[in-house]
Amino acid sequence: MNILNIEHIGKVFGEKVIFEDASFGIHQGDKIGIVGINGTGKTTLLRLAAGVEEPDQGQVVCQNNLKLAYLPQSPEFPLEATVESYALKGEADTDWRVQSNLNQLGIEDYQGKLSQLSGGQRRRVALAKVLAEDFDVLLMDEPTNHLDGQMIEWLEEYLKAYRGTLLMVTHDRYFLDKVCNRILEISRGKMYSYESNYSRFLELKAEREEMELASERKRQSILRMELEWAKRGCRARSTKQRARLQRLEALKSGKAPVQEQVVEMDSVETRMGKKTIELHQVTKGYAGKNLVEDFSYTVLRNQRLGIIGPNGCGKSTLLKMIAGYLQPDQGRVELGETIKIGYLAQEEPDMDTDRRVIDYVKDIGEYVQTREGRISASQLLERFLFTPQMQYTPVSKLSGGEKRRLYLLSVLVSGANVYLLDEPSNNVDIPTLTVLEDYLNSFSGIVIAVSHDRYFLDNVVDRIFEMDGQGHLQQYEGGYTDYLEAKKRRAAEAQEGSGRDESFGKTGLSKGAKAGKEEGQEKKSSSDWRQNRPVKLKFTYKEQKEFETIEEEIARLEAVLEELEAQMAANATDSGRLNELMREKEQAESRLEEKMNRWVYLTELDQKIREQNS
Repeated sequence: MNILNIEHIGKVFGEKVIFEDASFGIHQGDKIGIVGINGTGKTTLLRLAAGVEEPDQGQVVCQNNLKLAYLPQSPEFPLEATVESYALKGEADTDWRVQSNLNQLGIEDYQGKLSQLSGGQRRRVALAKVLAEDFDVLLMDEPTNHLDGQMIEWLEEYLKAYRGTLLMVTHDRYFLDKVCNRILEISRGKMYSYESNYSRFLELKAEREEMELASERKRQSILRMELEWAKRGCRARSTKQRARLQRLEALKSGKAPVQEQVVEMDSVETRMGKKTIELHQVTKGYAGKNLVEDFSYTVLRNQRLGIIGPNGCGKSTLLKMIAGYLQPDQGRVELGETIKIGYLAQEEPDMDTDRRVIDYVKDIGEYVQTREGRISASQLLERFLFTPQMQYTPVSKLSGGEKRRLYLLSVLVSGANVYLLDEPSNNVDIPTLTVLEDYLNSFSGIVIAVSHDRYFLDNVVDRIFEMDGQGHLQQYEGGYTDYLEAKKRRAAEAQEGSGRDESFGKTGLSKGAKAGKEEGQEKKSSSDWRQNRPVKLKFTYKEQKEFETIEEEIARLEAVLEELEAQMAANATDSGRLNELMREKEQAESRLEEKMNRWVYLTELDQKIREQNS
């Protein structure tokens, strides 16, 4: 039995259709994750369900006496309110739950004014309050934003144990996998429901799209047959023939399935010299507390670093020092002459909301150089899913996620060879995140990312620094899953009384190591704690995924080369087109050679792992 029904709703903002005759029912006990490209109406759907907004057509019908709790993406707070006056009601039966939630979310000063807290801290206060309320249905918009890893894990367990109904918007793919039993996809004004977690949803969505394409192919085939019949002439006076003509008209008016657009990006980095980024005995503190203490490190070319740790431990501070927005209290940060930084802040900079979207991009340049050549600002915006119509609308008309995408675009096309990304997945939809991850993996430069998105870290980074808030950084090889395994292993060995020195102390490197050494020396240093024990070979998370798909990628590139050779033969007399095809062939051959070299390495590693485990 449904406890909340969304019936034939329509919603339009300006000239943009958000929902068109969309319906959806929520059952008791459903834990639903809402997904879709930014701007498709995810937040609007939550607001409609919460009763904050009304549909233009249709209705939202709730079961009698149904109690709703709603956490918006940007909660509003009373002026001059403190944590205590806002979150606590003076009722013992609920206040203890609020206090417990506040402690879990790192809020300890109940007398602090909300106006003096950061945006993330205020949002955590609102989350603590909402979770303590008496409700049947919990509505949440991006609940994991501004939470660190431990807080996200706590919230995951909280919601998994919760027996009521949950409807939430989130772009955290591991969170969707662990919490949800149903996925609601919003696409082009329609809603599609899947009885699954996120991983299974990806499979079911692919099956649905394939069925739609098969139906369209069948419709086109029948339409061709009927058109041929109509061209041959027919006796329209016959009832049977009139029915056939009516069927032909119905086929002609049928709509083909619209394929969901995805963000297209191409690397536009600039050349990088031998000297990259060097931190020499850097110390930075606030209010008598060191967030970074005596830290030295040399970033290697093409390295992908992830920085994690509890909120307030100094992750953004470290990133800002590298970017040059903050100066260290002691030590120095040195950048090579060819280093060009693209910095994505956690909060979007102030945008002139009266300006048109296209003018915002033209501030960077009328044209942008990509591997394919020069493209215009308008073409670039289209790649980022900004239609020609959207490009000439004011920035104020964009959703929060669309503004984030526009800001991300401005950073990625700046021609940087180093990206410093502070929470890049905040307010970014899953399709954009997927393409961003692919882009960063093909980017021939340095990536340093502060992120709590575990899926993103697994897909992008090859080394993680964990900050403890006391000034120390500890280094781990691999992505987030590798980091978790290493932490468990180290904790188990410490419990066994191994006595090994695992800390990286003030320098961020293991005992006896100095930053700035060559790659092999650094890796040796980071494993000193093993005291020369034989290292057990294994794939990292990223290597395992790469090994599983690399043969398919090689086959695809070989097919591309065959097609290019066929086109070259067909265009042998067209010198202009032939030159273009030859350049494309050279690029494809170069990519194939890289993949083949990588396949050899991964295959040899796989063989060694098998021999080790046999």
